Amino acid sequence: MRIAQVAPLYLSVPPKLSGGTERVVSYLTEELVAQGHEVTLFASGDSETRAKLVSVCPQALWQAKNYVEAQPHFQRMMELVFEDVSRFDVIHFHTDFQFPLLRSQPCTNVTTWHMSLCPEQRAFFDEYRSPLVSISDDQRLPVLEANWQATIYHGLPRDLFTFRKEPGDYLAFIGRPSVHKRLDLAVRIACQAKMKLKVAAPINPEDEYYKQYVRPLLDEAQDWVEFIGEVGGREKDEFFGNAHALLFPVDWPEPFGLVMIESLACGTPVIAWRNGSVPEVIHDGRTGFIVDTVDEAVQAVARVSGLNRETCHQIFEERFDAGRMTHEYVELYQRLASLSSKQTSY
Repeated sequence: MRIAQVAPLYLSVPPKLSGGTERVVSYLTEELVAQGHEVTLFASGDSETRAKLVSVCPQALWQAKNYVEAQPHFQRMMELVFEDVSRFDVIHFHTDFQFPLLRSQPCTNVTTWHMSLCPEQRAFFDEYRSPLVSISDDQRLPVLEANWQATIYHGLPRDLFTFRKEPGDYLAFIGRPSVHKRLDLAVRIACQAKMKLKVAAPINPEDEYYKQYVRPLLDEAQDWVEFIGEVGGREKDEFFGNAHALLFPVDWPEPFGLVMIESLACGTPVIAWRNGSVPEVIHDGRTGFIVDTVDEAVQAVARVSGLNRETCHQIFEERFDAGRMTHEYVELYQRLASLSSKQTSY
C-alpha cells in the first residue's frame, strides 16, 4: 500500500530522548517499510527513517532556537499532505490539525488519538466524524460516541530492549516529574520499602510540583533516591533491564503508558496505580501488580521478586511488539480503503 504517516513536529521521529508519540510513529513507519509498503513520512527534517521523508521544518520545534508558535508549521504540513491526496491509498494522521481540511479533501484516512480526552470534546467529535483509533479502551470513555474504528495498542521492535533474567537492586521511575506522574509517590514507596529509587527524568528545581511535593521529601529520602537525568538508547535499556521493578504511580487516566511495555520488554515487572490504561496493559500478578495506595505498592515491592521475568518478556512479545501493532494497522487501512472504494463507486 501507499501509506502516508503524518507526525507531530514538536520532536524528531524518533525522538532523541523522551517522546512517546513520535517514537510510536517511528516504530510503525519502519515496520511498514520492512513489510514492503511504500511509506511517506511527514515530519521534522531532523527525523531519521527508511521511508520517504517530507521535511516540514528543518528541526523539531522544541529543539529550534527560534521556535515561537507551532500552528504555522502544522498549517504548512497540511498543505504538503493535501496538495495531492491521490498519491496515497491511506493517510494516517497522528495530529489534530487535519479535521476541517478532510471535508474539502476527501481521502481514505485515519487518525490515532494519542492524548487523553474529556467530555467537553464531544462537540468537536460530533462535528468531525473522521475515522479514529484509540490506544486503549479506557481512553475512549469520555467520548464514546466518536467515530472509533479500533483500539490498537502500541508496540515496540522485539530487538530494541535486552531481556535480563536476573532482577536488579533498585526501583525505577521514568518520565516528566508532574502531578500526573506522581514522582512524590514513587519517593514515598522507595523510602518505606527501603530500596533505592533511580529517577530518569529532567528535573527543574523551580518547577512548582517539584518544589511543593518532591523537594520536601528529599531530606528524609536522600539515602534512597538518585536522579540520573533523561536517558535514551543503551542507557535506557540498562535502566529498565537492571531494575527490580518499574514504579508507575500515575494519578490520571493515562491513555497508554509506553514505559510500561518498555519495562516488560526487558523482563522487569511494573507496579502501577489503577488508572487509565493500566489494567489493560499490566496483567496483575503476572507482569506486575496494580495497586491503589502507597502501602499496597510497598507490599508489592516485597512480592515482585516472586514474579517470573521471562513471563513478563513473553507477554510483551505476544501483546506489544511492533509487528503485531503494524499488522493491525494494515488490516484497518485495507478495510477503510475498501469502504472508500465502495462509496466512490456509487
